[in-house]
Amino acid sequence: MSRYRDDWWYYTPALPIRVEGGIKAKTDRGAFSRKWWGKRWVATLESFPIGARLGRGKRYARSGQVADLRIGAGEVSAAVQGTRRTPYKVRIRLRAFTPEEWLAVMRKLRRKPLETAALLNGEMPEALEKLFASSGLSLFPQTDSDLQTDCSCPDWSNPCKHIAAVYYLLAEAFDDDPFLLLRLRGMDREQFLAQLQTAAARRAVESAPQPVGVPLPTDYHVFWGPLSLDSPVPHLVGRESNPQFSFYTTDSSYPISAQLPSILAGLASPPFWRSSVSLTEALAIAYASGTESAGEFLRFIDSEVES
Repeated sequence: MSRYRDDWWYYTPALPIRVEGGIKAKTDRGAFSRKWWGKRWVATLESFPIGARLGRGKRYARSGQVADLRIGAGEVSAAVQGTRRTPYKVRIRLRAFTPEEWLAVMRKLRRKPLETAALLNGEMPEALEKLFASSGLSLFPQTDSDLQTDCSCPDWSNPCKHIAAVYYLLAEAFDDDPFLLLRLRGMDREQFLAQLQTAAARRAVESAPQPVGVPLPTDYHVFWGPLSLDSPVPHLVGRESNPQFSFYTTDSSYPISAQLPSILAGLASPPFWRSSVSLTEALAIAYASGTESAGEFLRFIDSEVES
């Protein structure tokens, strides 16, 4: 190991105490992240004028020196094992969005079904970053001053290697669960998904075609039964308004006073209908004709059975 010299003595830097079961980076070399949001987190931090100091934390992150890592609303807390017996306490703060700011984001998501579907599927669409920006918000820190950091170690530099190690492990944590990044901004996964589902349901209701004409009855007997005499019955061309039809079965016959089926009362003419006879009247005539044909057919079968 290299030795360092100052004006008074030579010394050998001490190795950190190894941690059993520490949080170890998944990669031994190269990038710390696979997903775009984790990569963006690292790229954003390395673009700040602290990039050289960040590199010292990579070895700590890859050797499993971070003993504990917790992500809350607006704050990350961690325990990082250094050369001393007691792990150092690390805190990283990033402003959590206010409920009003989150409401503005949710309103925009209501108009983005593809982004909503991706989030409900556990993915973070890249367009989400622009959506936050359109609300005057930034999903990622914009400057190093957006991050308030503190470590209990005696190192005067900030970020120290302990803070830097946590930075890199956060990228992998965001890779595994993108909702942790939203939690850091103040919205828990369950709360976020619940609001997304509510927004998706509301959008489905708003975009659903609206009923046209008279609402259909909800009562089973009224829906399938004949119209009452007080119901609006369209005039039948060439027929009486309330024609009488006979229905027969193989074991008994009985007449039923059949008016227009009530389902026709709520129909409106579609835009493609071009006949001088309204769609309701045309269907009523077809229903009446079909009823007569069915009656004749059943009557023929009945006579065949009797013979």
